[in-house]
Amino acid sequence: MSLSQERKSTIAVSLTNFLDSGCIVASSLGLTAWAAAFGFDAGMVSILGAIGANAFGAAVGALIGGFLTDRFGRTIIYRYNLLVYALGVLLCMIAANPAMIIIGIVLSGLSVGAGVPASWSYISETSASVHRAANIGISQFAWSCGPAIIFFLSLIMSFVVTPMVSARILFLVLFIVALVAWNMQRKLQESADWAEKNEAKGEKVSFGRMMGNALKNPINIKTIVFLVAVYLTWNLAAGTNGQFMPYLYAAAGNIDATGQSILGLVQWVLVAVCSLAIFSKLGDKVPHRVLFGVGAFMALLSWVAIAVFGISLTNGTSASMGWVLWVYVILWGVSAGFSAQCFYALWGTELFPTQYRGGAQGIMFFLVRAALGVWSLVGVGAIMGDISANPAGFFPAAVIMCVVLLISLVVGVVWCPNTQGKTLDEITKERYGDQI
Repeated sequence: MSLSQERKSTIAVSLTNFLDSGCIVASSLGLTAWAAAFGFDAGMVSILGAIGANAFGAAVGALIGGFLTDRFGRTIIYRYNLLVYALGVLLCMIAANPAMIIIGIVLSGLSVGAGVPASWSYISETSASVHRAANIGISQFAWSCGPAIIFFLSLIMSFVVTPMVSARILFLVLFIVALVAWNMQRKLQESADWAEKNEAKGEKVSFGRMMGNALKNPINIKTIVFLVAVYLTWNLAAGTNGQFMPYLYAAAGNIDATGQSILGLVQWVLVAVCSLAIFSKLGDKVPHRVLFGVGAFMALLSWVAIAVFGISLTNGTSASMGWVLWVYVILWGVSAGFSAQCFYALWGTELFPTQYRGGAQGIMFFLVRAALGVWSLVGVGAIMGDISANPAGFFPAAVIMCVVLLISLVVGVVWCPNTQGKTLDEITKERYGDQI
């Protein structure tokens, strides 16, 4: 595959990431409007955060998509998946009652999850070994453009329309992009790597048997534990940032919709720029242990800043600590450009054989997003409480985020795999020998 074809396919597939993050942030920004229109309380906010693209919806979708992409090919997902997403965001756009919002969020979440194993596998399998991180970086750039664009549109609309109209327009944008992306993705050629391995495999086995065989291999178990430890921990903080930070800015920081959009826009522009300038440009050149360690340490410092802000709220000195929110936004924004998610997307495709690359990613993504769903549904409410009434309530959650980010940092640096510059077949042979 020529470089131009490689990049063209990467861009088409990466739009799935744009729609993933865009849906999460649009839903987050829509919470205020929905709460006012339909009388949502803190419990309903937690439920909506747990059932969609940020958590359970994506978790279940990843299991389904992982099986389909290993059994029937990477491109099977691209023929139908984004039509489901388009229906989901359409329902959110025209929602006249809570039921329509719930169904729309679930459908879009399932679609997002189903597309993840196929997208990262396809990008990795169609990339040259010296471009793999660069192309994964492009997909992460698309992922960060979703929130950046959504926050920018929200900022502009905050001056001219009501919050409910703004929410409807945001979902309209996602609806249009989903249809454009579907039209591009359905024309993609099948991954040659998957086609070759699938033809050599011969008989088609069930997903249960395939994963059962995979989970009997101690190398696979260690890999899953490693990747989940790196990504699940980081994703708890990232998911809290994506789904609840605008809510926290409003309740704890006393920041209006315009201010929330400015903070979010700055953060996600930084993520987008750093995805290209750092991970995409340096991911195939700078040792992964160094690059991962720097990003993970900055992410940890960002949540230390949030914990400091929580202390200032508790002590009643928050008026002099507003700058801390900007420290958080800048540190998290830069670090997320070459974060654990970037490395998870890269390592998750490199460290498993083609035959069950999608299924293994589906299982891990299910564990990661399901954990975030539990956190959104139970942890946030139980630990934070109603932060609109008690703004300092998020301080314990911030401390927990610091702990999980420290775990991600240590695990990723200590057990960083040596895959840089190697082909997928070379990595598989090195790890598994001649038998899978």
